[in-house]
Amino acid sequence: MLAIFKREFKSFFTTPLGYVILIIFNLFSGVYFWFGTLYGGTADMSLVYDGYTLIVLSAIPILTMRLLSEERRQKTDQALLTAPVSLFSVVMAKYLAALLLFVIGISTTLIYSVVLAFIAQPSWALIFGNFLGLLLFGAALIAVGLFISSITENQLVAAIVSYAVLFFLIMLDTVAGLFPIPVISDVLYALSFQARYTSFVSGIISLKNVMFFLSTTAISLFLTIRVMEKRRWS
Repeated sequence: MLAIFKREFKSFFTTPLGYVILIIFNLFSGVYFWFGTLYGGTADMSLVYDGYTLIVLSAIPILTMRLLSEERRQKTDQALLTAPVSLFSVVMAKYLAALLLFVIGISTTLIYSVVLAFIAQPSWALIFGNFLGLLLFGAALIAVGLFISSITENQLVAAIVSYAVLFFLIMLDTVAGLFPIPVISDVLYALSFQARYTSFVSGIISLKNVMFFLSTTAISLFLTIRVMEKRRWS
């Protein structure tokens, strides 16, 4: 597992992919921090974290599109399927490599917080809640993107489908408002990633929301393993 993890993480930087992801994170979060916090003369960083919805939607499909689809296209997935490691280890190694790059990308927000501390008194409890929410939000979406990457051998298709699915998951709260039937509307709102992430940005750390993101991550990884198992025995 460790060898696959190291290979996967290193591969992000042997191509422009890893650098593109980090540029997306740093460029857009920097813009939000400058105009939403520094230029606005406030110690509130909620606008920065709120803006990460768009950043994550832009970056994660690019981050996950090649994780398993490229292996399938190059036929190297056969080596993984017959390697003396469990499919769980293979999937987790690729997932953790992508998650680590994501964590590096969003860690810039912690640097912003330190900078802000020199000129104002930020609420560290609120910043911690925001960062935790962003981490869980991204972790769940990466798992969904990894699953989508496992069902196709075309990177472009994986990216496009990921964009569509992630956009739908994030916008479910908006879609929920279009349904006149309360039961359907409530179910869709409960499944909305954006609604639950916004709760963290507002400073509310709910165990229900934490479990939602962790459950989504676990289910997506489980489905990815099942796809790999089916391919192993086909």
